[in-house]
Amino acid sequence: MRHETNKEQNSEEPVIRVADVTKSYRLYKRQRDRLWESLGLDFRKNYKEKHALNGVSFEVGKGETVGIIGTNGSGKSTMLKLITGVLTPTKGTIKVNGRISALLELGAGFNMEYTGIENIYLNGTMIGFTKEEIDLRLQSIIDFADIGDYINQPVKSYSSGMFVRLAFAVAINIDPEILIVDEALSVGDVFFQSKCYRKFEEFKREGKTILFVSHDLSAISRYCDRAILLNQGDKIYEGTPKEAIDIYKKVLVDQFHKGSGTADASEGSSPDRGDQKGGADGKTKRWQDHFPVNPSLVEYGEKNAQIIDYGLYDEKNLPTSNFIKGSMFTVRMRIRARETVLEPIFAFTIKNLKGIEICGTNTTMEKVPVPTMHAGDEHIVTFTQKIDLQGGEYLLSLGCTGYQDGMFRVFHRLYDVISLTVVSSRDTVGFYDMNSTCILDPKDLMEQA
Repeated sequence: MRHETNKEQNSEEPVIRVADVTKSYRLYKRQRDRLWESLGLDFRKNYKEKHALNGVSFEVGKGETVGIIGTNGSGKSTMLKLITGVLTPTKGTIKVNGRISALLELGAGFNMEYTGIENIYLNGTMIGFTKEEIDLRLQSIIDFADIGDYINQPVKSYSSGMFVRLAFAVAINIDPEILIVDEALSVGDVFFQSKCYRKFEEFKREGKTILFVSHDLSAISRYCDRAILLNQGDKIYEGTPKEAIDIYKKVLVDQFHKGSGTADASEGSSPDRGDQKGGADGKTKRWQDHFPVNPSLVEYGEKNAQIIDYGLYDEKNLPTSNFIKGSMFTVRMRIRARETVLEPIFAFTIKNLKGIEICGTNTTMEKVPVPTMHAGDEHIVTFTQKIDLQGGEYLLSLGCTGYQDGMFRVFHRLYDVISLTVVSSRDTVGFYDMNSTCILDPKDLMEQA
């Protein structure tokens, strides 16, 4: 097992190479068993081995931004600690080319008796900078932390917010070649978080390599070129952020089969409609027949209740997937119960092409109670709203969930089932148009002059 860091970077080589890495821990029933084994007094196996990571391999190229996602205990933070050298792999090798700045446990290594300034020099020295190099970066760190005169006070007098601001400022302003981040972009208040994300974007523009762990799936989708999904120590997916997030959502609701790469329901298949009684007009034509259904849609769920039809309609109740910005539109779906389902919840979301959820709602949020459904019961639910999204292409997802025996259950989900287009003659900043009005009155301006 090896952990290597090369100062001389070969641009043709990966910046980070993780090869068949396993990290195991020994869990002892009693502390004395650990002591006796360390002293060589007991040769019995009085422990269980726990694999935090199990044979994980991946590479990160120069200038790439790669996200690692997974549930708690999946091995994400362990992987970052192995890459930064905080931990040593049990098996496998890790090779890193370039200087790392790691935002893992912010403030680790701070001396609580030292002032903020003294801790900047202490941490800079620990990273490997000379006093002269820290001097050049000092003002940038102070400006970024923005904690005023507290910078000259002992950090033991800091609030938790000031403490993490200073720790983040030190880690982010040392001009790293590789940035390793573990959930650190959510520190401080909303204004400081905005500053952190701007710095993150600046790093991307400069072509720095970034590897980060986050539970913020929107951030993963927005910033990452690739995503790695870990589950119980295994790498179960590596590829586009959108696909990783879709599979991750299956893992969250126990709909992922380990080793198969599939959920309970097949991906990319048309939902099983059963004996469809008719479409919106009472005839045999189904609502969805008006739309090109995504052949790569993601479908899964227990199917206690199932979405058997769906459609999009304009303000004249005509089926269409093209809408004028500012017009009213309706999402409609038909759900059939296969067995008794207590108070199901029906939902829709709209995502952009990167997989970021832009908007959506459900019957619970809209305070529309849904009665218990029994086998064979059907409900039709419609959501009608004004579409003020910016012009562009979007994807519609549908869901039917609920609670059984006190546990949250996914009965049926259809991700990215239909694309919809918003046609706009005027777009503003961001995803959503606030429909602002702007008035310029020359008369008032003349009077003020």
